[in-house]
This record gives sequence, C-alpha cells and structure tokens, in this order.
Amino acid sequence: MVFSVVIPTYRRPHLLKRCLNALQRQMFDHAEMEVIVVDDGADAETRQTVEEASQSGDLSFHYLTQPERRGPAAARNRGWQSARGTVIAFTDDDCLPDENWLSAAWEDFAHGAQVVSGQVRVPRHDPPTETEQIVALLETAEFVTANCFCRRSVLEQVGGLDERFDIAWREDSELQFKFLEKGIPIVKNREAIIVHPCREAPWWACLKDERKNAYDALLYKEHTRLFRDRIPQYRGLVTVYYLFVGSFGLGLGLWLFGQKPAATLFLSLWAVALLTLVIRRLRGTSWTLKQLGQNLLAAVLTPFLSVYWRLYGAVKYRTLFF
Repeated sequence: MVFSVVIPTYRRPHLLKRCLNALQRQMFDHAEMEVIVVDDGADAETRQTVEEASQSGDLSFHYLTQPERRGPAAARNRGWQSARGTVIAFTDDDCLPDENWLSAAWEDFAHGAQVVSGQVRVPRHDPPTETEQIVALLETAEFVTANCFCRRSVLEQVGGLDERFDIAWREDSELQFKFLEKGIPIVKNREAIIVHPCREAPWWACLKDERKNAYDALLYKEHTRLFRDRIPQYRGLVTVYYLFVGSFGLGLGLWLFGQKPAATLFLSLWAVALLTLVIRRLRGTSWTLKQLGQNLLAAVLTPFLSVYWRLYGAVKYRTLFF
C-alpha cells in the first residue's frame, strides 16, 4: 500500500463527511490507499460517518478512537503508527483535498522525496473578513499538518509529533523543525492542493486563541535557533503588545499616585498603540459598525492576554521566552 491518509477529528462529523467525500474522488488507485480517522472524542456520530463512508465505495476507511482526548498531535501519532502505507498523508477534518492531491504528491515520492509539503488554498470574500485573513496565512506557511506527506520511516526516525502540543498549534512547526535538524529535506509541491474553507467563529474566538502563545514558548525552548529564523513575523507585533501593556500599567499607576503629567504621557503612548492595533485588525477587511466595536474591544484585551500567556509559557516550560 502506498498512501495512508490520517485525519484527526473531534466532534465535527458534518465537516468530516465533506472531507471523506473529497477523498473518495481521489484520482489515485484506491487499492493503494487507505483513510484512517482518529476520533479524539469517542463520538458516536463520528463513528457512524466513517462507517457510512466505508459502505459507499471501494476506498478503505478505518476508525480509531483515543482512550481520552489528547489533541491532534497524539491523534496523528495514533493514526500513522497504525497505518499500512509507506507514505503518510496528513490532513484535517475541515479540509477538502483536490482530486489530484495524492497523485501530485506521488510524483515527488517516486523521485525519492522523504517529506512533501502541499499547497493550502483558502477561499475568501472580497474584501475578506478578519477571520479569513488570519486563516489565509496558511497559504504562505512553509509546512502545515493540514497538507503534508511523510514516509513512515522518517516519522519513525524523528519520533513522530510531540504530544505536548495538545491543541492545534505549532505541532506542525515542531515536526518540521525536527526534520530540518535531522537534515531531512522537505519538498514543496504546489500541485498537491487542499482547500481550507473558513468556518464562522464568534468575535471573541481570537481572545481564546491567545492561549496558543504558551505553546510558542515550548517550541522556542525545543528549537530556539529555528524558531528565531523561521517565525520572525510576530516580533514587531509582540513589541507593540508589551508597549501597550507597559504604558497602560505605568500610566494608570502614575495617575493613581497623582503624577498626572507623566501619566498623561504614558496613557497617550497607550492610545497610540491601541490605534495601531485597531487599524491593523481592520486593514483590508470588510466590517460593520458592530464589528468595529468588537474589534476595538478585542484590540484592548488581546495584548493583555497575549503577554499573560507568553509569560505563562515561559514559566511552565522554564525558558526565557518573552
């Protein structure tokens, strides 16, 4: 068997069904591929979705459950370790593989590739929403587990994914960095395409996502040099966050102690930082008056949450990550 497609999922059977339907349309010999769905939630409806897919064609589907919820990295490990294929194809339950997805990737493996990174496409409106702009960053990412292929032997060589990354964040970068440190080349294939539609999310979802900064600290600890080289785009924004939090704290403290001229200076600096963040969030996106208010509130709260979670990660993983 050539390909084992591994899909982690957690209680999203309606999205998983679309993904499985797309895989059934693969222009690759179905006898040479299998699909392994690893359910991180032991959900009866998810099991039923996989069973229905297995009865609707000649493609081999397998359903696995995790004893307890442990996150997508652990689910992917469970999947590839149970696979029969020589090449493991990773994607997510909310993705739609192009019908030539596997065929395009096989061209590289037929010429000796060890790891292949595919192309992600994100449909969006014109102008896009803020959520669509964020998700669209996947299109320029070097390596994402939503669309990558690894020979089973190289996964064994690096020990698979690090299961300490127990949410969908940075587990793919950690795997990429292990490949790079082992000298395993990663081939970019822009013809191996998956489509990643944006899902609707409440406006406050971005605030919840700030907890991901703690996992940045773990990635930084394990791969400091590569983190600095490969993830530079956040440095300027993080500087603004610290400036935002520091100027507000100093301004408020000075005001409470009656130092109004100095307090005004620091609070003015805070206001400039706030305006910068609001403009950054709204630039190039579509928005309404209601969304403007939501963005303003998010711009106020995000720096505090970001700094908190970064420092939390630094303490938890005992690393000088700021």
